[in-house]
Amino acid sequence: MVVYFIRHTSVDVPQGVCYGQTDVPLKPTFEAEATQTAANLQGLSFDKVYTSPLTRCVRLANFCGYPDAERDDRIKEINFGDWEMHRFDEISDKNLEKWYADYLHVKATNGESFEDQYRRVAHFLDELRKQPYEQVAIFAHGGVLLNAQIYAGVMKAEEAFNALTPYGGIIKIEL
Repeated sequence: MVVYFIRHTSVDVPQGVCYGQTDVPLKPTFEAEATQTAANLQGLSFDKVYTSPLTRCVRLANFCGYPDAERDDRIKEINFGDWEMHRFDEISDKNLEKWYADYLHVKATNGESFEDQYRRVAHFLDELRKQPYEQVAIFAHGGVLLNAQIYAGVMKAEEAFNALTPYGGIIKIEL
C-alpha cells in the first residue's frame, strides 16, 4: 500500500507559539499554498482519503477535492496540554525543561509526549495496513508525518525534528 501524507498549509499563529491540537486559523496565503499542494496531487487517485478533524487539515482536504475524507482523531497533532497557545519562551512550567531534554518520552503538562503521539499514529497505521487499499491520502500535521516516517522505518525518532515536512508538503510511504 502506498500512502501519501499531506501536511496542512501555513498557520496564522505567531512564531514560537505552541499550538498543537488547538484549532487555529490558516494564513491568508491559504489559497495559493493549497493550489500548489493540489497541483502536486494531480494525477493521483486514492482508494481512501483520511483527514485530521482539525480545520487546518479538513480545509486543505476540501480544497484538494476530498470533502468526504474520513476524519480520525488519531491523526491529530500532538496534544501540548497546558502549553497550547502560549509562547514557548513564556511558559514558566518546570516540566518544560524536562520536555526539552527528552521530548520523546516526557509529556507536556496535561498533554502528550512524542512517544504518545507515535502510539496513536502507529495504531491508526496498523489498522490501515489491514485494509485492501492500494493508494491512500492522509491530510495531517507535521508531527503525524514525522511519526509515520518513523513507523515506516524511513527515519529514527531522534532525527525527527530535523526532517519536518514543510507546510503543504507531501511525503510518500509504502506500508
